[in-house]
Amino acid sequence: MWLGARYWQQALHELDPVFKKFSFSESVASLFSSLGYKRPAVIQSMYIFKQPGIGGEVVPHQDNTFLYTEPRTCTGLWLALEDATINNGCLWAIPGSHKKGLVRLMVRDENGTHFDRPSPVYDQKEFVPLEVKSGALVVIHGDLIHQSFENLSPASRHAFSLHVVDTEGCKWSEDNW
Repeated sequence: MWLGARYWQQALHELDPVFKKFSFSESVASLFSSLGYKRPAVIQSMYIFKQPGIGGEVVPHQDNTFLYTEPRTCTGLWLALEDATINNGCLWAIPGSHKKGLVRLMVRDENGTHFDRPSPVYDQKEFVPLEVKSGALVVIHGDLIHQSFENLSPASRHAFSLHVVDTEGCKWSEDNW
């Protein structure tokens, strides 16, 4: 395996039997039912590598910026496949930021793909680490501002991530990636 890899194969929820079994499990279906989803659809999945000493940073963002629906229904699931710590690049989030709405949108037009406004500058003191053990599932509201830092440790930090939207009464933006 090339240690510089950051993402491995997207659409694992469709292409890999192990990840497909998890993505369409009764547990995941029950979770989305409890969130009020009528017709959940997995729209994206990926295996995320954070290799020792080189796993890259993910800047602050909201998933709804890239996976926009009207109304906004995107929810991310982040499954820790290894312990996630401050040292190996765990997720960080601004508590309550999902209640403040969407900060910016990705748009596509004749000038290409860009954002409707600049990225805000966040006070890093607002972020809290989401350290979790292997096997823990982090549920991420599409408007939650979150990030992760590079992996400075000798330990890897791998995760499986998927994003789900409710297709019932929901319009998918053509600007999404």
